[in-house]
Amino acid sequence: MKNPILEVKHLRKSYGKLIALNDFSLQVNKGDVFGILGPNGSGKTTTLGILLDIIKPDSGEYSWFSTAAFSNQRTRIGALLEQPLFYPYLSAVKNLEIVADIKRVSYDQIDAQLDKVGLLDRKHSKFKTYSLGMKQKLAIAASLIGDPEVLILDEPTNGLDPRSIAEIRDMIIEIANQGMTVLLASHLLDEVQKTCSHVAILNKGKLLHSGRVDEVLNSSAMLELRADDMTALKQQLEQFDFVDEVLAEGTMWMAKLKEEKDPATVSKLLAQQGIYLTHMAVRKKSLEKYFLELLSDNNA
Repeated sequence: MKNPILEVKHLRKSYGKLIALNDFSLQVNKGDVFGILGPNGSGKTTTLGILLDIIKPDSGEYSWFSTAAFSNQRTRIGALLEQPLFYPYLSAVKNLEIVADIKRVSYDQIDAQLDKVGLLDRKHSKFKTYSLGMKQKLAIAASLIGDPEVLILDEPTNGLDPRSIAEIRDMIIEIANQGMTVLLASHLLDEVQKTCSHVAILNKGKLLHSGRVDEVLNSSAMLELRADDMTALKQQLEQFDFVDEVLAEGTMWMAKLKEEKDPATVSKLLAQQGIYLTHMAVRKKSLEKYFLELLSDNNA
């Protein structure tokens, strides 16, 4: 049974003639790691700003925890939007104490949150001495102060080096594994594919797709096939109702599937027709390729 944490219905936001968000609907359930994926300018930050009651939509509605009264739910949500802002001459601990004061919670959990993001040994170092990756980790620690149920992150790995990206990614996965619901906006496809359980793809304020990441990847699987009689193989593949299209690639046929199919079953069905494969492999389309195809179709 699904347990909705966030429900969004038909949000629209425009700035003059620019439509930043158009008829955007979404549902995030408890425990999801939900990625909002799109190129720069697609409406990701606008969406998060609306959901945090920073930006007012032109129309549409949303509710957190099945209630429309956002002000009563704000303490249940931790958020990191854009660049982290801290006092440069204060230590990590002192900066987090200020955050705790703002959230009206005790300082007892500060060390635990610093440990969670791998900064406990640098807790007395001034913020100005931190690398970009460390600053981002401290921002995540700040968003976790108060033990929120939901964590919202806007481009959490933007501008980081590959090592820091991997560390932030692992940190998000670990936080999610502890039961927290995560809503993450990013333009990095690899980040979403490796981190998120669900994805919503945005372009020019329009929702192009929403669903589980693994379903996207499975539904876009293709089979590489080769047999001694390639003509007969193609003709038979085109007869299968689970095959959408058969394309030539080098010395093989690429069968684009309408639904996930066990390769052993495909081989058996072909053998029943007297066609014996000399090669078969599953090639799953990456989220990147699926994303680019969606954008191409949307821009056509």
